[in-house]
Amino acid sequence: MAAHRRPRQHPQAGRAAVALALAGAATATAFGGAAHADPRLGPARVGAEADRLYRQAEEAAEKYNGAKEAAETARAELDALRDEAARRTARLNTARDALGSVATDQYRGGGLGPTARLALSGDPGAYLRGAALAERVGDRQAAAVRTVRSQVTELARLRAEATGRLRDLTARQAELARHKATVRDRLAAAEKLLARLTTAERAAYDAAGDRGGASGPATRGGTRDAAPGAVAGAPNPRAAQAVAYAYGALGKPYVWGATGPSAFDCSGLTQAAWRSAGVSLPRTTYSQIDAGRRVSRSALAPGDLVFFYSGVSHVGLYIGDGRMIHAPRPGAPVRIAPIDEMPWAGATRVA
Repeated sequence: MAAHRRPRQHPQAGRAAVALALAGAATATAFGGAAHADPRLGPARVGAEADRLYRQAEEAAEKYNGAKEAAETARAELDALRDEAARRTARLNTARDALGSVATDQYRGGGLGPTARLALSGDPGAYLRGAALAERVGDRQAAAVRTVRSQVTELARLRAEATGRLRDLTARQAELARHKATVRDRLAAAEKLLARLTTAERAAYDAAGDRGGASGPATRGGTRDAAPGAVAGAPNPRAAQAVAYAYGALGKPYVWGATGPSAFDCSGLTQAAWRSAGVSLPRTTYSQIDAGRRVSRSALAPGDLVFFYSGVSHVGLYIGDGRMIHAPRPGAPVRIAPIDEMPWAGATRVA
């Protein structure tokens, strides 16, 4: 269905709204700080710089989520390889022990050649029957030797593959640590900036909406109006369930790396919403945008994933009427917001 949405708001208008809201809350606050070159920033500039830091933190958080998923996959593959190598080692040891026993018996009984054994045998017929059996046993022993050799080769391959997976896991863990440090650094810098604001200025910043959007009823999280209509307008029952889940998450806190049910980051919310409908989405915004069929902005329907910023670093769940439910940033709980308030990157219909 084609979405009904309000006229698109120009990004400059959004930034102006933030500036007016912050400027109206209090007069400019003078302070020094390393987060910006200007030693005296007004509340509007503080808000803009905090938004920038939050965006950088979210980009790093999505990279962290991807690295974490890759590390978990590498860990599972490594564990599986180690388990298989242990089973192969046990079978190899059993085969070696059996060959060792046969070799010992042959050594102990190998003092006489076959001609002498036939001459000395009290029952030549029985000896010949036994010799034929021994030959067949010898063939089976040769096959067992080949099996052991094959097992040795396969075990060496498994161990080499496990070594490669271990290197991959180590690299993923180092990448994980880097992104985690970046997230914490950017969040700490943003909070340090915002701590300079007065109580009224901080309230104005929070009320102005996330990432420089316009203030207004649609951006103030927690409102559950139009939920039944949005669910009814969903293109199928699974999309309706995803939307219903998102409405149920309104007001829950943003926590980076969280996938619910008590807290979410942006891609964690969309993943959890669609998981409740029985659909498995990838973990990150970068992979979720390719998890379905791309749709145009004019053809949006409730349940579609909507993406923002040139790096596709933010995602929300479309609910109709030009609005989405999303997890904005730390300090801003899951809320309803207009899709016009952030730079558009694309949309995907999951099912």
